[in-house]
Amino acid sequence: MLRVFTLKVRAHVYVSGRVQGVFFRTEAQDKAVRRDITGWVRNLPDGRVEAVFEGEKENVDKLVEFCRRGPPGARVAKVEVSWEPSTGEFKNFEIRYRYWRY
Repeated sequence: MLRVFTLKVRAHVYVSGRVQGVFFRTEAQDKAVRRDITGWVRNLPDGRVEAVFEGEKENVDKLVEFCRRGPPGARVAKVEVSWEPSTGEFKNFEIRYRYWRY
């Protein structure tokens, strides 16, 4: 029996530029759901978008690449990505509407 192992990864992403008010979160969520990626995306008070993507490396790479372009209307200036071990803590992908300081 042949077993296929896929590498699961987690990317913590910060996107700067004109990235709020251009449907960035909605498009990120749509692309994440289509690629079976879990996690979340939210706007930050400083104008950036923050996201955590978890899933198969190839799919997460594609979503990070989307972040480098953004949706039509976005003007991405900078993308910071921290690669972390996958935790499996998320069941789906959601848009978070509030920013909470911990």
